Amino acid sequence: MARAIRSFVLNTGAKMSSVGLGTWQSDPGAVAAAVTAAIKIGYRHIDCAQSYGNEKEVGSALQKLFSEGVVKREDLWITSKLRCHDHAPEDVPKALDRTLENLKLDHLDIYLIHWPASLRKGSVSLKPENLTQPDIPSTWKAMEALYHSGKARAIGVIPPAVNQVECHPYWQQGKLREFCKSRGIHLSGYSPLGSPGTGSIKSDILKNPVIATIAEKLGKSPAQVALRWGLQMGHSVLPKSTNEARIKENFDVFDWSIPDDLFCKFSELPQVKLIKGTGFVHETLGAYKTVEELWDGEV
Repeated sequence: MARAIRSFVLNTGAKMSSVGLGTWQSDPGAVAAAVTAAIKIGYRHIDCAQSYGNEKEVGSALQKLFSEGVVKREDLWITSKLRCHDHAPEDVPKALDRTLENLKLDHLDIYLIHWPASLRKGSVSLKPENLTQPDIPSTWKAMEALYHSGKARAIGVIPPAVNQVECHPYWQQGKLREFCKSRGIHLSGYSPLGSPGTGSIKSDILKNPVIATIAEKLGKSPAQVALRWGLQMGHSVLPKSTNEARIKENFDVFDWSIPDDLFCKFSELPQVKLIKGTGFVHETLGAYKTVEELWDGEV
């Protein structure tokens, strides 16, 4: 019998659902339907961020689901993130209040620092002249106050309950995974399917012969195999889709597993980072002069 891996217990004692619906790049007008479909299918984890520009629509969908008795707030795990424009300590609580107002909630299950980089207050674009020097310790102290207020049941990134990073078969994060494990930090993977067609990965992860062959042998889709790999590696996964059939398919990853003889083949895959974060890099402005510096050499 396969181990389902439906949730992970964090260092706060909270239990987080292992598969969440990502809302990044979900178009306005489509994200509400996606959230509604996901929760009716069984998802209990929704990953949001103010910078995605769709939290109001997500909030409207959640309220409708609550009022119809489809799900209770206490049964959901809702994540959101602090924008780079709001790192100043006095802006952190205002940013969370804005997110809570948009989502129509009184608390988040976890509030993350979206990027370890800061932008000029009020700026609307990721241009070099808008980069500022981040003061992560001061921002973190303000985040801790949110945790103590109860408005955020957990926080990240330093020292976090969760570290949400790019993680998929083409970027397996071995070094970071071991670091987080040694400190009791849960790793959560965004773009777990490699976000085909975006970023620096030119080939489609889901068409890789290794993954395709494993999928065929198990009678599963390549996407299901990639997601199940993540769960068996010990991290939660946040696939994004607004297609109801794919949302349903992505949730069918619990009652089966990848056997060891096939699982080991993932170590043969090339490693290519999808999100470079080049917009946060500049020779004289901001905190990071090179991409390597931003990622501690992991590029």
